[in-house]
Amino acid sequence: MLSSLPPQEPPVQAHTANIENDWQSVRETLRKSIGVRSFDHWLKPVKLIGFCHEDNAVLLALPSEFMASWVRSHHGERLLQAWRAVTPYVRSIRIETSADNEAARYEPPASIVAPVAPKSADQFSFDPRLTFANFITGPSNAIAANAAQNFAAGGPMRINPLYIHAQTGQGKTHLLHAIGHQYKRLNPAANIAYMSAERFMFEFVTAMRARDTMAFKLRLRSVDLLMIDDVQFIAGKESTQEEFLHTVDELIANGKRLAISADRSPHALDGVEGRILSRLTQGLVTDIQPPEYPLRRAILAAKVAALGTVVIGDDVIDLLAARIATNVRELEGALNRLAAYAALGNRPITVEFAEDVLGEMFRASRKRITIDEIQKRVSEHFHIRHAEMVSARRAREVARPRQIAMYLSKQLTPRSLPEIGRRFGGRDHTTVIHAVRQIEKLRACDSEIDHDVIALMRLLEG
Repeated sequence: MLSSLPPQEPPVQAHTANIENDWQSVRETLRKSIGVRSFDHWLKPVKLIGFCHEDNAVLLALPSEFMASWVRSHHGERLLQAWRAVTPYVRSIRIETSADNEAARYEPPASIVAPVAPKSADQFSFDPRLTFANFITGPSNAIAANAAQNFAAGGPMRINPLYIHAQTGQGKTHLLHAIGHQYKRLNPAANIAYMSAERFMFEFVTAMRARDTMAFKLRLRSVDLLMIDDVQFIAGKESTQEEFLHTVDELIANGKRLAISADRSPHALDGVEGRILSRLTQGLVTDIQPPEYPLRRAILAAKVAALGTVVIGDDVIDLLAARIATNVRELEGALNRLAAYAALGNRPITVEFAEDVLGEMFRASRKRITIDEIQKRVSEHFHIRHAEMVSARRAREVARPRQIAMYLSKQLTPRSLPEIGRRFGGRDHTTVIHAVRQIEKLRACDSEIDHDVIALMRLLEG
């Protein structure tokens, strides 16, 4: 239990090693861990800009947004861990472009100071890219986005708290940052605090050790808007939950706004006190579902437009949207990887190039599809009974959908030809081979069949 930790003296504002020396140590560690070639391509150009004492963040910069986006996606976590190994006080890494005005808010490279509780609650700089204007909406996320916009509008509160839950990489953190941007724009004097549940725990334990929990309580309970990300991490932490509950009660009682995100609904938060669950569900609970195909495509199109000079055709965007079906973050990562490999190899980005570069990602992203599911979806699409898939009936209105289902079973599942045949009424594997070849031939000359197959693939994979 956190409450059993022995109290310690308050942290002293003693300088650690010079930040430039720390940066050199981090660079050497990364050179060894990722290899000289990858390091020279991507991390060698990274420049140290400074350190923000307000939220213990290291600011790094690269010469272009493309390079910054690539390093964020592929090496951001590795950079953070390398910094923490050298300087434990580092809480986050910011990677911007060299010309970014965000650098003006950071101190020049000097020394990192052990953290003390900041005087102002408004201690977090929201990511300038994560705004409502840059949040692409569709049926899977529209309710959450509308709720977040209404919550941030600053008028009379109809919902409080706002609880957004979604799987990782779906946009819940984006919405919290967007709320912060909008609320601050409408209320410039407002105090806003944003932190992860992990940071809430860290600061609370630090305050307990310093015998200064009152300052921690006063700082958070004086805010106009408090946002806690990934609240599931307080599960099982009894003393942290008690403090979290009191903070929530105080804010709601005083008419202050509270926005929470998590990777699951409140009632699925095992190890969280019932009193907390009751508070979290008294406002609005909304979720973000995995993005549907049109939304994935719209997100990719927007990302491609933001890349500027990189040329990526609609056929490649269609491919990525169809193959990466569950995670918006993976979509962006795939796009950045394509652009990077094309630039490094001076290659055009074609469908064949994308298949080659992203083959492993496509295989990892493919959800488990069963033959039963394929038979069901094909039956629904062609308006035949599921039982006819395994029947001996050979009428064209049944035989063609059955062939398509066999073809999809071969394409989308790891099952062998004999096993597929058995699942279609005990047919021989040669029947499956004939069905696969027939559909391949028809797709090349019959646009209606090709459209049916593409639609079914998207439905099954998405």
